[in-house]
Amino acid sequence: MNQPPSGAAGDRPARLTVGVVGAGRVGPALAAALRLAGHRPVAASGVSDASRRRAEALLPGVPLVEPAEVLARADLVLLTVPDDALPALVAGLAETGAVRHGQLLAHASGRYGTAVLAPATRAGALPLALHPVMTFTGTPVDVQRLAGCSFGVTAPEELRLAAEALVIEMGGEPEWIAEEARPLYHAALAVGANHLVTLVAQSMELLRAAGVSAPDRMLGPLLGAALDNALRSGDAALTGPVARGDAGTVAAHVAELRRHAPQSVAGYLAMARATADRALAGGLLKPELAQGLLEVLSDGDAR
Repeated sequence: MNQPPSGAAGDRPARLTVGVVGAGRVGPALAAALRLAGHRPVAASGVSDASRRRAEALLPGVPLVEPAEVLARADLVLLTVPDDALPALVAGLAETGAVRHGQLLAHASGRYGTAVLAPATRAGALPLALHPVMTFTGTPVDVQRLAGCSFGVTAPEELRLAAEALVIEMGGEPEWIAEEARPLYHAALAVGANHLVTLVAQSMELLRAAGVSAPDRMLGPLLGAALDNALRSGDAALTGPVARGDAGTVAAHVAELRRHAPQSVAGYLAMARATADRALAGGLLKPELAQGLLEVLSDGDAR
């Protein structure tokens, strides 16, 4: 698969017909990106009103049909259903004879590699795992966000170049992930992205409780700088009372959280312990200060 020539999408040859099974937030965006690269979306499946609206916005003119019909029409099928639904979907499509020999079958799950596609592979499909490392809104802005986005790619060796080419055509950057490393890879992304949302949301709630009228405006520059520093320097970017070993300040934090937001205490203590461990291992936290800090954190659990 070569990069398409420059020019308007309509001037490019449509090299693959593309189908989407599961018109959630991810599938229509990927198909829209492939359309910009010269491929031709021909069918999608989705039953909810939200799925239909997404398909209309991102894939105008593409009909919504049953999953088996999507496979009948497309050379490349994107299986973009929730992780827990993927194994049963693949098994069902294979059992009903919907899978065609030589058909490219790609899922966008971070959790799985290509083993989950084994029933379809046995039926002759060519399996690909193409996971975009990005959060999706279900709107056209997602297509723009794919530019420069990393994709976790897993495929049989003979399909590796094809998988990487598809990612590049969508504007992404392929990163090879071994089959056995997929669960760890996905856990790492969840620790960073999913937990970050929870932490930021908690921080904004606490700032509102403290009387801050625009917590998002207050946090934006701080968190942006912290993220940039962390990506550049790792643990060396740690700052704050835990990294300094300021046990008195941490004790005051725990007391205030217990008073105003008791639901936040467990998360604060867990993250403070993890921060203390990393700061101590990295030489940022002096051992003589660590003991007092860890006692405060232990006392916080005991109450």
